Amino acid sequence: MNLISHFIDGQLTHAEGTRQADVFNPARGEPCARVALAEPRDVDAAVRAALKAFPAWAATPPLARARILFKYLQLCQQHVDEFAAMVVREHGKTFADAQGEVARGIEVIEFAVGIPQLLKGEFTDQVARGIDAWSMRQPLGVVAGITPFNFPVMVPMWMFPVALACGNTFVLKPSERDPSASLLHARLLKEAGLPDGVFNVVQGDKVAVDALLDHPDVQAISFVGSTPIAEAIYARGSASGKRVQALGGAKNHMVVMPDADMAMAVDALVGAAYGSAGERCMAISVAVAVGDAGDRLVAALAGRTASLKIGDGMAEGAEMGPVITAAAKERIERLIGQGVEQGATLVVDGRGHRVDGCPNGFFVGGTLFDHVTSDMTIYQEEIFGPVLCVVRLPDAGSAVELINANEYGNGVAIFTRDGGVAREFVRQIEVGMVGVNVPLPVPMAFNSFGGWKRSLFGDHHAYGPEGVRFYTRHKAVMERWPAPGKGDAGGGAQFAFPQMK
Repeated sequence: MNLISHFIDGQLTHAEGTRQADVFNPARGEPCARVALAEPRDVDAAVRAALKAFPAWAATPPLARARILFKYLQLCQQHVDEFAAMVVREHGKTFADAQGEVARGIEVIEFAVGIPQLLKGEFTDQVARGIDAWSMRQPLGVVAGITPFNFPVMVPMWMFPVALACGNTFVLKPSERDPSASLLHARLLKEAGLPDGVFNVVQGDKVAVDALLDHPDVQAISFVGSTPIAEAIYARGSASGKRVQALGGAKNHMVVMPDADMAMAVDALVGAAYGSAGERCMAISVAVAVGDAGDRLVAALAGRTASLKIGDGMAEGAEMGPVITAAAKERIERLIGQGVEQGATLVVDGRGHRVDGCPNGFFVGGTLFDHVTSDMTIYQEEIFGPVLCVVRLPDAGSAVELINANEYGNGVAIFTRDGGVAREFVRQIEVGMVGVNVPLPVPMAFNSFGGWKRSLFGDHHAYGPEGVRFYTRHKAVMERWPAPGKGDAGGGAQFAFPQMK
């Protein structure tokens, strides 16, 4: 069986006798590969390679770095289907969905190749007599990314193209659930001309994560995952003096007003709740039906949910694939049972779903609950599966109160024809990304992605201008030169704080 290994200093490598784990095809419910699990020595080797490569890469002109990334961009565009097939095999999402993931990641490379413009500083002539002031942004050094299973191509691309463009060297620790895409990134970057050691991959589990968090030569950590892990990584990394951006979990709501275009709202909810089997940090997991919208909304959703085409992601016409592991399937089905026990109305039950030809697959059917309340477990927990909860409320103000009281603040949407209602909702809602008649308000690469509250730990959002700021540090410079013909006369020592006159 194929062994997925590390990529360190330009070479595929793994130590003999290293720990290994199975990589599953979730649709088949069986292993499709093995992955090496890094020990601290492997992490140290990757960091040392990155540290060695850093001075020369940081000194490379931004335009030269951008040209390498542009070649990488072209190669990624040529390998979209190869990336997508890897995602289907190891994650389970449909091929079309995987292609979309790759396309969104490529947009970040397109942003990063503009780095010469993005790194420009500021200049002030004659800030004082004979003194000029200017600023610059410089790379941090060795930085690392710890990425989740749900977007094995796109989320790493939120990080390393911007980090590399800024002049940093990078160590990626991808999810051990679907690690193959990380090595294709490495191969294409090398083919594009990236020097050895600038980009490294260590496969692994918590052992590798802890080694990166504790390594003294890692200057910054980027993370995407669940809120408990994000909080722990932020605390441990910050305690080690590192800059940390840790994006956590979500409980995203979509408010449906009585005047909403109901067909549009239903289409949006079906795609946003059940796309990628609900395994998205931007998935809509709660529909808030306002006023008399509830009956119409639930009636329309019930038929659509029950008729979802579920199967292997490569199957023609598949709309939803399996969840990532048998443990995830068990957890999701347990939560569905708790929803029933706590009094929610189970309109469509996805438990025990079977797919012809895939008897061992980790499939959960689309599930729809009505009359969910905020004290129920299915409302409070991030289910991360194809489960949509409908909460009924009397007015938009109650919807805002409900959402603002939630511990998460990743994404939210409102569907309405009333511009005044939408405007007030956007202003009052305490969530980082907001959609108006848009169910998944994921910012483009030239903006920045990030939530509020317990959906983000750290001061910087991901990619875009925020990514450039995260992967660089600001330096302010003031300079003065002796006036021509004045010799070395300095005018005497100054013992008071200088005044700009």
